[in-house]
Amino acid sequence: MVKRSRIVAFFLLLLLFAGVMGPTIQGIVHNIKLGLDLQGGFEVLYEVKPAKKGDKIDQETLQSTVSALNKRINVLGVSEPRVDIEGGNRIRVQLAGVKDQNEAREILSTQAKLTFRDVNDNVLMDGSDLVQGGAKLSFDENGRPSVALKLKDADKFRQVTEKVYKMGPPNNILVIWLDFKEGVDSYRKEAGKADPKFISAASVNQVFNQTDVSIVGNFTVKEAQQLADLLNAGALPVELHEIYSTSVGAQFGKNALQKTVLAGIIGVAAIFLFMIWFYRLPGIIAVITLSVYIYLILLLFDWMNVVMTLPGIAALILGVGMAVDANIITYERIKEELKLGKSMLSAFRAGNRGSFATIFDANLTTIIAGAVLFIYGTSSVKGFATTLIISIVVSFLTAVYGTRLLLGLLVSSRWLDKKPEWFGVKKSEILNIAETTEETEVPTKFDRWDFVKHSKKFFIFSGALTIAGVISLFALGLNLGIDFTSGTRVEVTSSQPIDAKELSRYFERLGYKPEDVVLSGTDGKTGVVRLIGVLDKQEIAKLKNELKQAYGNEPNISTVSPVVGKQLARNALIAVLISSIGIILYVTIRFEWRMALAAIVALLHDAFFIITVFSLTRLEVDLTFIAAVLTIIGYSINDTMVTFDRIRDLMKKRKVKTVDDLKHIVNRALQQTFTRSVNTVLTVLFTVIALLIFGSEAIRNFNLALLVGLVCGVYSSLCIASQLWVVWKGQELKKGKGAKKAAAEAEPQV
Repeated sequence: MVKRSRIVAFFLLLLLFAGVMGPTIQGIVHNIKLGLDLQGGFEVLYEVKPAKKGDKIDQETLQSTVSALNKRINVLGVSEPRVDIEGGNRIRVQLAGVKDQNEAREILSTQAKLTFRDVNDNVLMDGSDLVQGGAKLSFDENGRPSVALKLKDADKFRQVTEKVYKMGPPNNILVIWLDFKEGVDSYRKEAGKADPKFISAASVNQVFNQTDVSIVGNFTVKEAQQLADLLNAGALPVELHEIYSTSVGAQFGKNALQKTVLAGIIGVAAIFLFMIWFYRLPGIIAVITLSVYIYLILLLFDWMNVVMTLPGIAALILGVGMAVDANIITYERIKEELKLGKSMLSAFRAGNRGSFATIFDANLTTIIAGAVLFIYGTSSVKGFATTLIISIVVSFLTAVYGTRLLLGLLVSSRWLDKKPEWFGVKKSEILNIAETTEETEVPTKFDRWDFVKHSKKFFIFSGALTIAGVISLFALGLNLGIDFTSGTRVEVTSSQPIDAKELSRYFERLGYKPEDVVLSGTDGKTGVVRLIGVLDKQEIAKLKNELKQAYGNEPNISTVSPVVGKQLARNALIAVLISSIGIILYVTIRFEWRMALAAIVALLHDAFFIITVFSLTRLEVDLTFIAAVLTIIGYSINDTMVTFDRIRDLMKKRKVKTVDDLKHIVNRALQQTFTRSVNTVLTVLFTVIALLIFGSEAIRNFNLALLVGLVCGVYSSLCIASQLWVVWKGQELKKGKGAKKAAAEAEPQV
């Protein structure tokens, strides 16, 4: 008898979801903050150094510096700035959406130490003599812009002007400097700073006893206002040395956002269509829960004030593909139970029960890789890791509990009892329940495929690829980006195709010698130029203006100092090692150490294959490449866990006595999980290929690494990890047999 109340509850839930999501989704999307790579802006990492010899950089000093920087950022009018302390002597500043990046850079790093000096360079007054917040824009009697200052002590100013006045012409000059420091030549050489700023030099022809002073120089209105704002913000208590920076033009960010969102829509739509086509009614349920998943992810991002970046959007789209994995595991289990002749309700319960541990293990191992990425990654990689971890947690909740709730209502209504075809199961595939036992195995389309039989061929093939990779790395090496080698990277975009040789000659005319020039994208309208050495802020400002005039768009410029380059390379290696160790420990606890070791060999095989492809193709290796490798490590172990979980289930049903028993179990596990492995990689590939074809060029290499890694991950899970386990477990069986035989022969005969 059909329980209509369950069906009514199902549709009421759908109406509830639609009623909540429909009216609010637009506002949520609008509220999500975009990173600088999506709306333009720049990011800079400063190394904090003492302003004076003997000063110490402690937490209080860093907090004071952050406070001073925030005051200066307020002058710029940036709505969502980020100023973070990193470690014991670094501050990272992110300004997304800032209109004039050159001005922002100047305002941030200017010390704003104002000094009044005589012609002999003796300091007579400094910024500490000014009333806090007392600087403002004014105009002299001729209408020229000037800066009006309010002094604390009129008598001190009287003494200063009296001293200068008595020096007599031509020495009766009061010189005003900003950021002046004695020994400027040696200081500039050590710290990479530009020349100090000369503000004005006024003749003192009388003694002044007053607190109101005007600085009159060759100012524009904007320059005078900027100087007043800087003085009101106060001098920085430290020296800031720029060791890493990246800037993105506003137009580039806008285009990247549009392309990536379009790619996401296409990728997700492809997943939806595939799930409905292959899984029928459960596929429709998956589409509903995936829609809820996307909504919840965006809602969480809004609540948590997550800054969305290009890698973050890629992680969100990738997360949709990975969220499908949980649905596929559950649906394949339910189909197996239906084929065994169980009722719809029994199959649903058994399928959910059998798939839960697999889904949990697979998701947790991916979270391990994401957590390591977050700890050791830089800002953009941290954003990717944050998105990935949130995506996995939410997908687990929606795919497991959301699917159980919605599909459970329909199944428990008894409406589907005689409709296995609605789950993609033909009636001819269903076994007679009277003939099935606990050990009955469901026939699959791949029963004739003997994976273990060809294990040596798989090992030889992978070994050959590994040798080719080693040769390639020794002969060609990797095309390391500035993230790991230090230097300057300039990305030039144009409305017309760019000629690489002409772009190189243009840089040479500007006085730069490009290390290499590479055209990016299918249309050749983007050129990437790498320069040896780190440009300072003046050189970056000049280069930006020159390239904008020549090519019509503001370029993206990134700089990485040698210190940061070495640190990023070290952190990348540590991240891979810690991920591997964490996964080994978890798999050992959940399964056994041989499975853990086999899984690690498989994922290192995948990572090395990606590195080999990048070595042979000469694609640039940057920070997003490391994010891709760690994502594939998580995904590869995800796929391997599903196979190992099935092996463990089969070993509970069949006692293993010989190596042939092991081979049979592994073959059956691979045959039974093959559809799941292929379907899962297909759904993720839909999103990755969509990102490659329609997405932004900025994450093209990231997506290529994912594409190669996904295909390799399925291969290693099927053909490497499980095959290695058979070899190692077989050796254990043989040793055990030998020991028993020797013990039997040693027993005294009666």
